[in-house]
Amino acid sequence: MNNLNEVTSQYKPGAVTSLENELILNWYPPRILGRLDGMGYRSLLELGLGHGYTTALFNRHFTRHVVVEGASVVIDLFRQNYPDLTIELVEGYFEHFSSDEQFDVVMMGFILEHVDDPGLILRRFRKHLRPGGRLYVAVPNAKSLNRRLGLAMGKIGDIYELNANDHALGHQRQFCRDTLKALLHEEGYQVTWEEGIYLKPLPLGYMQTMPEFEENLRAMCEVGVDFPDLCVGLLMEVQVS
Repeated sequence: MNNLNEVTSQYKPGAVTSLENELILNWYPPRILGRLDGMGYRSLLELGLGHGYTTALFNRHFTRHVVVEGASVVIDLFRQNYPDLTIELVEGYFEHFSSDEQFDVVMMGFILEHVDDPGLILRRFRKHLRPGGRLYVAVPNAKSLNRRLGLAMGKIGDIYELNANDHALGHQRQFCRDTLKALLHEEGYQVTWEEGIYLKPLPLGYMQTMPEFEENLRAMCEVGVDFPDLCVGLLMEVQVS
């Protein structure tokens, strides 16, 4: 198991934080909150802080919000950036988290690509999901349109290949829609809803030269909802089978 503080360079001030990363992390939480609206869910267990965007967005919608994070550097940065949020932060690896508490919602946003054993994480946290509760999983999509184009152009040798940015972020694998669904089913979950996150047709550098750049990014997120197989990210809602 790696020391997570060794793969936090992209979360520190001054890092070259991708515009697309910020776009994605601010896009999908409202999509989830729309699914939960009116259901009376009050408690959330979230795995990982990352840049803190998603945690801050979710926080005001839950009365009980627990976050497990294994990198002390990331926790310190989050506390500096969001000093007023009412969150219980648990420092530790997901594999070691121990509690008898169950939650209405468990959130695994761009987590499973980082861990040593994704199946183990899904099994361990199933017991923390209240009966009738919902688990949300988001992961990068190996078969996104831009990666398919990269493969066809010879830019990558394999569709599941990790690039330099993946390694900098501590990614250990790529998923696609089929492999993620198979893993979820194997670990006792039923997919009840899914959609794509950000349909990217061209490299970001080229798109930045186009007129109405920000409007195009927004449109790519909206259109991508219906085309998960081609999107940069996959988002799934699951319940215990």
